[in-house]
Amino acid sequence: MARAAYDEIADWYEERFLVEQPPDNLGIGRALRDLLGVGEGSCLELGCGTGIHADTVRDLGRTPLGVDLSAGMLRHARGRLPTVRADVARLPVGKAAVPAVVAVMAHTDMPEYPAVLREVARVLRPGGVFVHVGVHPCFCGGFADRGRADAVVIRPGYLDRGWTTESWTDRGLRDKVGASHWPLPDLLHAVLDAGLVLERLAEGGAPTPVVLALRARAPG
Repeated sequence: MARAAYDEIADWYEERFLVEQPPDNLGIGRALRDLLGVGEGSCLELGCGTGIHADTVRDLGRTPLGVDLSAGMLRHARGRLPTVRADVARLPVGKAAVPAVVAVMAHTDMPEYPAVLREVARVLRPGGVFVHVGVHPCFCGGFADRGRADAVVIRPGYLDRGWTTESWTDRGLRDKVGASHWPLPDLLHAVLDAGLVLERLAEGGAPTPVVLALRARAPG
């Protein structure tokens, strides 16, 4: 299996990045809790990274399971939840096998995200819930300069789909591992085209949203 980009920065991510940029400052945990809700059974996290969202899933009564391509990130995650190393666009999970799937701040690391969403639809039980929590495509990306706390400067480039390492800062992730950008319509259409039923949306971060989150369900 190919070496993942995050393997090179896994220790930095765990020991520096998460300390300097706590996820709850952006409303990530709140969005995950509100949209996933209380339930039971397994909850598969796609691109689980170091597993920092596992406790939130457990607090909702669910059993977190993680999948990620990066062996380096999974080395940190294994103390937090059961994991498997795999390509999330080709999940080693049976059809209609799980009641819940989440992807938290991970879709920009997945150049095949529409294929990932089709896998979500395949592995979810009828009526199962999918929660996406990700960077806001309108206000985050190589086209967005977030250097000022009170304003975001948007340059041309929002409509450009694809992979980039362009970033306004050298203290984040994108200049190190790159990112896949999906304009808002493309992102929402990918959810619908996978056959999932969109239910709710949420935004997080101020004064301009950093996070866009959604809940969808498998039909049935």
